[in-house]
Amino acid sequence: MQYQCMIVDDEKLLADSTAEYLNLFGVKTAAAYSAAKCRAFFQEHTAELLLLDINLEDGSGFELCKELRETTDIPILFISARNSDDDKLIALHIGGDDYIEKPYSLSVLLAKVTVMLKRYRQYTKTSGETLASDQDSEQGNCYVSADRRLEVRFDTRQLFVEGVPVKLTALEFKLLAYLIRQENRVVSKRELFDEVWKDRFTGDGTLNVHIRRLREAIERQPGKPEYILTVWGDGYQFCGGKE
Repeated sequence: MQYQCMIVDDEKLLADSTAEYLNLFGVKTAAAYSAAKCRAFFQEHTAELLLLDINLEDGSGFELCKELRETTDIPILFISARNSDDDKLIALHIGGDDYIEKPYSLSVLLAKVTVMLKRYRQYTKTSGETLASDQDSEQGNCYVSADRRLEVRFDTRQLFVEGVPVKLTALEFKLLAYLIRQENRVVSKRELFDEVWKDRFTGDGTLNVHIRRLREAIERQPGKPEYILTVWGDGYQFCGGKE
């Protein structure tokens, strides 16, 4: 069976009430109360979005996220009472797409869920046809950096660094592809929020973590980037490397 949203939270009453609210507004949602039940769910069903708590009765939501990222690129929205910056950074670093603190407003959660589902569907639809935009047509479906270290295949969403395949999440790849298409142009954070995330709920912290993840994937020295440069006060600039 196909669901739009799956909630994994060991607070049963909260999980059930949240699922009921989302279902009321047309978002077909199921709930599980443990990591084991989540695994069992995905053996028989599918979902387009996962809401995931960190503290589960049988393990860590962080570990479950890393496990799921081996097989799926659906958006993962962490929902947790833990509000430290470290927890948020870990969640985003390991493959989470966003983070919302408990207690959350159901109306705000619904808005965030709706936007994330729309973004994911647009992305998968584009991927099924082609990731090439008008600029992709000019560049072709494959980008190779000037120094030949990086190869990006837009149509198959593949990244190779020095010939070795590097796995990115769907959102990480979309961010990298957008920056490449704007090569040598300074791209503002607001533009990235609008064109990559396509919502107004994303903050600087989420973007910063994804930029850091990309640098760890492609840079020789992530602390001294050659490709994804920070232009202080303005945004980011992708440079194709030296020949």
